[in-house]
Parts: sequence; C-alpha cells; structure tokens
Amino acid sequence: MSSLTSVTASPIHPVILCGGAGTRLWPTSRRAQPKQFSLIVDGHSLFQHAVKLVDGEGFSPPLAIVGTGQRFRVLEQLARIECAAGEIIVEPDARNTAPAVLAAALTLGAGNPDAVMLVLPSDHRIADIAAFRSAVAAAEPRARAGDLVTFGIRPTRPETGYGYLELATPAARDAESPQDLLRFVEKPDAARAEAMLQGGVHLWNAGIFLMSARSVIAAFQTHAPEIYQAVRESVADANSDHYFLHLGKPGWMKADNISIDYAIMEKASNMAVMPFAGRWSDLGDWASVWRDSDEDEDGNVIEGDALAFGCTGTLLRSEVSDQMLVGLNLDEMIVIATADAVLVAPRGSSQQVGRVVSQLRLLDRPQADGGRRDHRPWGWYESIAVRNGFQVKQIVVEPHQALSLQSHNQRAEHWIILAGTARVTVDEMVRELVPGDYVFIPVGAIHRLENHHDEPIMMVELQIGDYLGEDDIVRYSDRYARTEAV
Repeated sequence: MSSLTSVTASPIHPVILCGGAGTRLWPTSRRAQPKQFSLIVDGHSLFQHAVKLVDGEGFSPPLAIVGTGQRFRVLEQLARIECAAGEIIVEPDARNTAPAVLAAALTLGAGNPDAVMLVLPSDHRIADIAAFRSAVAAAEPRARAGDLVTFGIRPTRPETGYGYLELATPAARDAESPQDLLRFVEKPDAARAEAMLQGGVHLWNAGIFLMSARSVIAAFQTHAPEIYQAVRESVADANSDHYFLHLGKPGWMKADNISIDYAIMEKASNMAVMPFAGRWSDLGDWASVWRDSDEDEDGNVIEGDALAFGCTGTLLRSEVSDQMLVGLNLDEMIVIATADAVLVAPRGSSQQVGRVVSQLRLLDRPQADGGRRDHRPWGWYESIAVRNGFQVKQIVVEPHQALSLQSHNQRAEHWIILAGTARVTVDEMVRELVPGDYVFIPVGAIHRLENHHDEPIMMVELQIGDYLGEDDIVRYSDRYARTEAV
C-alpha cells in the first residue's frame, strides 16, 4: 500500500457526511434509521465502513457531520468499533452537502488553514481499503497544491442513477494519478449512459473529495459568497457540549440547500479527477445491494432467516429473527421483511421505492419514516404492544450508560429486569436489581436507571396512563445534555 504524504507532513482530516435518509432502501432505511446506520454489511454499518477506510496511519480521527436526530448514533457506532471522533458537528437542519463541507472547512481551517480534508459520504461501500488509500496518496500532492480533487469510479455498466465526470482521453480514465476534468455530466438516460460507457472518457461521480480547507473556503468566497457568509455566521455562533459542536441555527438557515457540486465544483477552474478502479458502490437501492453482495449458484442473495426455492436473481432479506421468509419461483425480485413492513418488487423497480415512501407519508403511515426500534444515547427501546391506556416496551441500556433523572406527569411505569444488573432510583429509594426483579414507578416519581457494568441491561417496561407520548418527560439531570424529548 502506498504511504500517505501526510505521514511525514500533516495528517489528512477525514470528513464523513452523515446526512440523507436513503429512502430507496426502505423499509430498512428510514428517516429515523437511515441506511448509513441501519444497513449492515459484513457485520458493520456503512458509517462504520467509512470510518474503517480512514482509520490508520496518515489520518486524523474523523470529523463527522450529522443531523440532530442521529448525533448519538455516531457516538454509539464509533464506540462499537473502538474509534474516536475528532469532532462531531451537528447541523440544525439538513441543507445538503455544500453548507456541510464548508462548515467542516471553516472548523478545520481555524486551527490550520492548510489542513487537507478527505470528504466521504457515510453510506457508500469501498471493499478494497488498500487500493483506496493508494488513490488518496496519489491525489494528495494536487490537493496540497491547492486543487479540488474529486474521485471518479471507472464505470462497469451503463448506469442512469449516477452523475458522471468527463475526461479528455480514454488514457486519462485509466490513469493512476489525478487528471484534468473537462466537465460534470448530469445523470443520463439509458442511451446516453451506454454511449458514455463505450466512449471511454467518463467516470462515475463518487462524491468523494480531497482538498485543503483554504481551497474550499476560497472557492465558496468566489462562487457562492452568500453560502459562505451564512455558514461562517453559523460556525461563529456554534456552541459545544462535551460531545458535540452545535452549529448556530440563524446563520445556518440562511444557507442555500444545495450540493457541493452545484455550489462550487462545477464553477471552479482548479478541479482535478482521481480515477479509481476499485470496487465501489453507493448502495443507493436494493438492486445495488444485490449486485454488491455474494450470490448463490442461482444468482440469489439470501440474508437473515430466508429460504429460496426455484428462485433466480432474487434478493431475499429478513431482518426479523423469529420470522422466516420463503421465496418460491421468483425471478429478479427483491423481498425485504422488517418487523413492521414488507417490500416486494421487481429488482428493476428498485429506484422507484423512494416514490412509494412519499406516498406512504401522504397516507400518514408511521412506517414511512419510523420503526419499532428507537435509538437513544443510552441504548434503544422497541415498542412491543400499544393499546388504549397502556404500552409495552423492550428496553436495552448499554454498558456504562444511564437514563436521565426524570419524571412523568401522565403515566406510571412497571419495570421487570430480564438481563444485566441495574441501579434504579425511585424518589428516595436506590437499589440494585437483577434478572427477575421488579419495580413500580408511580406517576410523578423522580426516577432513573443506570448501568455500571460491562454487560447490557434488558428489561420490559409497562406504561399505564391516559397519555403515553415521549414528550411526557421532565428531566432533572442528563449526562447527554439533551434538551429535546429524546
């Protein structure tokens, strides 16, 4: 593997963009559980795969940019792979990639204007880590010299779902060093995609960039000054707690909702392209998941408790441990089963799944954006049953985590410990509970559960009351500094 120049100079600063809902991968991916955190490939989430790409010599700990609702997922998933974050920047609202990248550049540039940033989506998959790091090493001199280097993927099929990068010659596409960029090309129709594949001068636009903070800031000052002013104000008004840097909302909301390509890349004259021939996928729909997975002898991809009989070219994925999925005589289909929704569609219709999600929202179906499992900074809970006047939840509290000290005005709770050892506070009472123990929490009682051990706590919670909403909570202290209901 090629060594990075930054091993002897200054390290490269990975910037991982954690926005996006990935609705074409519904029902696995939803607003409440987007694909970068919920789609598990080879035992890790896509976000964790992105972190692993840059976890090594020559790289600083990654800077992650994330929305408010997913900020604790970043902490949790970094901890699971024992990686530290350099900074976690929290966006007040989703504004696309241009404001996010500029916020990272301004944050890094405050400490070192010449800091080199490797901007990565959190929801792509690059299988060959060594090849990718070699490409980064090859591109690094151009980035340190002031160029904005974008990475292009050598196409393997006439793909209509990606934008393209046009180079001068076929030889440039096969080069192992940065090349000059002629132009960006919008997502083509099928005929145009086939022509570009045969022409040999186009690469897929991967949305990966290597560039200095100074160059990014200068490009925004020149080509998108309104965005620069808005994001600079937001960064100046940012406030930190012990986990996150929260960007200021007034300035942030003035920034255009626009991609980095449209804002500066398509206008800049100091662009370069680093061709990459390694295995890459944006895993943007279920067809790409099927394509990027190991198939059986009939071209089927089987995940979870699923069986295929007489099927060909089909993806069967069950995410429910106690529910078997069976496919019979299916040809080029996708079947995805989760706890609260099942998707069945021709594989060729994968890119239309996002439209289905839009229709589910219009129908006000909760499955459109939420799921049964809800993640919290301390762990997660899953709603097992909801009826008029009561709700049953399964709750898991991770090792060395704790719920806030809290009370509820409209419900009482019953807790039964199933696994682990819990320290429970109810008003003046503090006691240790082990599996089989039970505690009652009256309406208005100040209470908390803490896990001081190395094993997770699992419990069943029965809520009883006229109103069971998550916003019925009064917090007295919270180690995660939360101000919202979650």
